[in-house]
Amino acid sequence: MAEAAGEKTLRDVKIGQSAVVRKLTGEGALKRHIMDMGITKGTDVYVRKVAPLGDPIEVTVRGYELSLRKSEAESILVS
Repeated sequence: MAEAAGEKTLRDVKIGQSAVVRKLTGEGALKRHIMDMGITKGTDVYVRKVAPLGDPIEVTVRGYELSLRKSEAESILVS
């Protein structure tokens, strides 16, 4: 989840919108996993689709499609 009120996570980005990654809030293995998928600070992320129940979220990052769980998307702060 976002660390403070008003901070926007990747989960909050609507379908068809883009965002820039500001910070990864995950710890240890989760943070490493997200970084290994190409999501790092300053990366542009475009939200392509969201499943009917909100999990998973399909994004385009660095030229490829990637599916993220809601819990993973919540640990990515964007602007």
